[in-house]
Amino acid sequence: MKDERIGAIQVRYSDLAESDCCLSCGGAINHAEPREGEKCLDLGSGRGNDVIRMAQAVGETGMAYGIDISPGMIEKAEKNAAKLGVSNASFIHSELTKLPIVNNFIDLIISNCTINHVADKQALWNEVYRILKPGGRFSVSDIYSVKDVPAEWATDPEKIAECWAGAVTKDSYLLQLEKAGFKEITIIEESTPYKKGEIEVVSITFTGKKAGGCGCGCQK
Repeated sequence: MKDERIGAIQVRYSDLAESDCCLSCGGAINHAEPREGEKCLDLGSGRGNDVIRMAQAVGETGMAYGIDISPGMIEKAEKNAAKLGVSNASFIHSELTKLPIVNNFIDLIISNCTINHVADKQALWNEVYRILKPGGRFSVSDIYSVKDVPAEWATDPEKIAECWAGAVTKDSYLLQLEKAGFKEITIIEESTPYKKGEIEVVSITFTGKKAGGCGCGCQK
């Protein structure tokens, strides 16, 4: 099932890499406020547009990384960064539950409508907590399901890749964050419920931080 899920996502989003369609369900970066000198990361970085924006914001002393499971998206993102002459952006092909990043390294993580695709969401949030510096923060836009998604859809790789069948309920989502170690969560935006695929979902944008650190934005 895991390989089928990843395969379906890779096929769908590699095909979409060269299209003009909008891939994001939210504007996590609009609430992220990357600072000069920071190390930033976009989970599910797609064509790399937000990574490039963060790279420009953090300047030459900072770095922005993008991680995506789709080889087509990685290739497109690298071309976009090169075209704009952005040298402090790096794109990595990887699963999101095993991030190739050392502990306590990242200042800021963003993600747009990606986490719902991941099978082991608890493992992802554990990784987010692991790689964030003390005082590090995240800004995430995603969806949650109004009710538990029936197994016939929740286990269907194609429907998961369509960005709806992998959703979990809000209570489940918040519990995963708590179990990972995040205690300070702020919900910025929530939509009214709407139909997506065969279910009702809610779009949500929220921020959070890892305990510790001075919180002033200095590079300690």
